[in-house]
Amino acid sequence: MVNISSLFYFAAALPGLVLGYALPEACSGTCTNSHDPAIIRRADGTYFRFSTGGRIAIHTAPALTGPWTYRGAVLPSGSSIALAGNQDLWAPDIAYINGIYYLYYSVSTFGSQDSAIGLARSSSMDAGTWTDVGSVGVRSSPGKPYNAIDGNLISFNGNYYLTFGSFWNGIHQVQMKSTPTGVQSGSSAVQVAFDPADTAMEGPTVFKHGSYYYLFFSKGTCCGYDKSRPAAGKEYRIMVCRSTSATGGFVDKNGKSCTSGGGTVVLPSHNWVYGPGGQGVYQDPTYGPVLYYHYVDTRVGFADGQKRFGWNKLNFSSGWPVV
Repeated sequence: MVNISSLFYFAAALPGLVLGYALPEACSGTCTNSHDPAIIRRADGTYFRFSTGGRIAIHTAPALTGPWTYRGAVLPSGSSIALAGNQDLWAPDIAYINGIYYLYYSVSTFGSQDSAIGLARSSSMDAGTWTDVGSVGVRSSPGKPYNAIDGNLISFNGNYYLTFGSFWNGIHQVQMKSTPTGVQSGSSAVQVAFDPADTAMEGPTVFKHGSYYYLFFSKGTCCGYDKSRPAAGKEYRIMVCRSTSATGGFVDKNGKSCTSGGGTVVLPSHNWVYGPGGQGVYQDPTYGPVLYYHYVDTRVGFADGQKRFGWNKLNFSSGWPVV
C-alpha cells in the first residue's frame, strides 16, 4: 500500500518540484514588474522581453535567464488610438514577419469593454525604432460579444489569424490581411473558447507543436492580490486546449470542448508561486518550447508591481504540455 504522506514528503523534498509543478527557472537582472510578458530572440542572440505598462516596456538580455536590462518604451508618446488608456498600453504580442517585427498591444482601462488592439512595427526592436500603425480594426464597445484586448498572431494555411478576448463571451479569433496590419475584408470574429460557468478567461496564445495547435489561456482573477484575494483556486492559472486546426475545434485532455468550459490545467498556484498567467509560448533554440508568464512570489509580496517573470521548459511527450 502506498503511504500518501510519504508521497507528499517526497514531492516537497525534490528541488523545484511540488506535486508535479516545476518552480520557475532562473532569472537575473530586472525580473519584477513584468506583467503579460512577450518574448522573442533576435538573430544576433539578444532576447527581448516586452510587458504591460510603461507604454510597453522593453527589456533585453543575452540569454533567457538574463540578466534582463530595461531599454525604454515601445511607444514613449503612447498610442494614436483615441481611447481612454492610450497612455497605459497592455498585453504585448510579438511576431517576426518578412524582416519586420510586429508588436500588437491593447488600449483599454481596467474592467472596461471600450477597447482596441493596436500595432507597432520595427526592423530591430530597439527603443526609438518603433512606428505606431494604430488600430488593426479589432475594436469593442459595450454590447459587443467580446473585449478587444490580448491579441496573439498565428499563421495557418497561408493566412494570419489574430486570437484575442477577455471575459465578455470568452476568446475570439479573426482573419487578418496577408500583411497583418488589419482585419481581412469580410472577416468577422469567431468564438474559439468560452466557459458559461466562469467567464474569467483571457490572454490566448496559439502554439503549434507536432500535429496540434495548442490554445493556451489564462483563467481566473489576475490582479489586485495585495488588496483582496479570490477564493482558493479562482486566482490566475494557465490552461490549454488543442486542435488539429488553428481556427477552432479546441478540446481539453478529457475531450471537452473549449467553447463549453473545457480546459486542462498547465500551471496553477503552487509552492510560493501564486497566480501565474499572462502567458506565451516560445520555441527557444536552446531549451526547446518554453512557457513564459508572470506570477506573484508570495515570499516577496502580492502587489501587481511585484509580479515576476517566470519561465519553464515544456514537455509535449504525452501529447499535452507539461512544465
